[in-house]
Amino acid sequence: MDTEEFRVRGKEMVDYICKYMNTLPSRRVTPAVEPGYLRECMPTHAPVHPEPWDDVMQDIEKKIMPGVTHWQHHGFHAYFPSGNAYPSILGDMLSGGIGCVGFSWVSSPVCTELEIIMMDWMGKAIGLPSAFLSSGKKSNGGGVIQGSASDCVFVVMLAARAAAIKYLKKKHPTTDDGLLLSKLVAYASKEAHSCVEKAAMMSFVKLRVLPVDDNNSLRGITLKEAMEQDVEAGFFPFFVSTTLGTTSCCSFDNLPEIGPVAKKFPSVWLHVDAAYAGSSFLCPENKHHLAGVEYADSFNTNPNKMMLTAFDCSLLWVTNKYLLTSALIVDPVYLQHMYDHKVIDYRHWSIPLSRRFRSLKLWFMLRSYGISGLQKYVRLHCELAKYFEKLVRKDKRFEVCNKVMLGLVCFRLLGGPEDLPPIVDELNQKLLTNINASGHIHMIPTLLRKQFVIRFSLASQHATREDMDTAWEIIQDHASELLEGSENERTTRQSRTVLALRNSHFVRMVSDPKLYYSNINKDPPPQLYNHNFPPPVELTHPGTLSDPGSSVLSRSPAKSWISWPLGSFIQSADHDSNDVPSRLDTTSPCHDHGHGCGHGNTLASLHGQRCSSPSASPERRSQSPTTH
Repeated sequence: MDTEEFRVRGKEMVDYICKYMNTLPSRRVTPAVEPGYLRECMPTHAPVHPEPWDDVMQDIEKKIMPGVTHWQHHGFHAYFPSGNAYPSILGDMLSGGIGCVGFSWVSSPVCTELEIIMMDWMGKAIGLPSAFLSSGKKSNGGGVIQGSASDCVFVVMLAARAAAIKYLKKKHPTTDDGLLLSKLVAYASKEAHSCVEKAAMMSFVKLRVLPVDDNNSLRGITLKEAMEQDVEAGFFPFFVSTTLGTTSCCSFDNLPEIGPVAKKFPSVWLHVDAAYAGSSFLCPENKHHLAGVEYADSFNTNPNKMMLTAFDCSLLWVTNKYLLTSALIVDPVYLQHMYDHKVIDYRHWSIPLSRRFRSLKLWFMLRSYGISGLQKYVRLHCELAKYFEKLVRKDKRFEVCNKVMLGLVCFRLLGGPEDLPPIVDELNQKLLTNINASGHIHMIPTLLRKQFVIRFSLASQHATREDMDTAWEIIQDHASELLEGSENERTTRQSRTVLALRNSHFVRMVSDPKLYYSNINKDPPPQLYNHNFPPPVELTHPGTLSDPGSSVLSRSPAKSWISWPLGSFIQSADHDSNDVPSRLDTTSPCHDHGHGCGHGNTLASLHGQRCSSPSASPERRSQSPTTH
């Protein structure tokens, strides 16, 4: 394809995208396909000779579109919004056209400098303290665009881990780094995103998941008690992840309480994950949710969720960039340059070296919409969510299950007065399965207070009240059909096509929380035991993990657990008796049962042990602060 053909084909692609956006209502929201559908209609090998572009375009409708879930559809109410406003699409187009790889200032100066400026623009717009801004007076902070919120959480956990080990190494210089690593504990609420657990797994640290209050919010006293218990048992708290706008129900952790608690412990990094809610802070009426952010060491949000900006674009700010870069810096000669002492090189701020010119689309969006235009969009979604909430509350067969503050409504069918909770859960699961099978609207479930709940998310950038009315009518119709008669009577009225869709892997995956979200049940499942399969060891106190033989057996239900990073790697396929449980109960108070809490290796008792292997650390070209 030469320049002239690209000029023609580019215009054709823009026309195709516009036609796609305008004809979305005529399509099913979700695809009617089974896993492996595409392989059946694709060649087994790549083409040896070039193929006409017209053939490629024809295959988009024939092969690609049948498997697309249409996130921009007016009937898409699953997950969270995925913005793709036209200025953002144009930004990605120009980024691809320029084709630079901005891993350092010298590799493409404008990539770095525009990103720095955009991060300051956004930080000021949502109301972050000046400590997070690169332009802040005497600030060591700054921002970076990551690929996703998962990336943000992972890199700041790595930074917190490095800072904690450095702190402990000063106190215990002869202790092996691996032993120090085994003492680190991170904290998050049970409503935190699953990416926190994944970050802990990849960082090889323990994660303690904490219960929430009746508003699904993590409270300061809960965190304080857990951290004090772990310190007493010889562990070292190093990271706390809080959430503003949780995935399940858009709840907000209590930052004003959590912040002072975290700061009472040495070298604890406090992170705020505002992936969904962060963009809403553009509106003054929502900024009160930021109370307590001054205690945070890092903060992230996703403009692709409530700011119409196309994925991938996740914004991360830190108050101390040196703590971040010192954990990630690798500086080979071929990447060094004469300005590296004077400028930011974003290759030190994230896992990948290569970086796209992502700040372009953010710049395009901010200039095309302005803050006022983006505020209008946020307010529209909040207003429509409140309108949908009123529709749900008018129907006495349903209940609203969350406090609706932004663009998410959680609801469920109540069932009959004598129906037990499992029956009501099954009723709601059937309702969601039937709705998703229809292809008219698409929603996903969650569990709140151990109840099966349906999430209704405002996702379409062009949503209207009419769309809310239509969606609610569809939900009511399916609810009425479900409640009218027996399952057999309903089945006979269904077409074979709809029945096939109900049984399809796709519909079951998004309607059954065990398939959709495997981490939705935090407690380990009950197991049957015999002499070949002894019960897993559970600690009745947060004691040492280095000697399972010192643990006290307990069958009390777990309220919080620690993810043991090595557990998933050393579990055998046949459930061997030597297997180590990957999640351990840490809720019961410390009691001495002969095995004794005193057996737990405290950090103080480690002093004087000889380091078994030297700790390799990259040479750093600039000195990083020694304390957090």
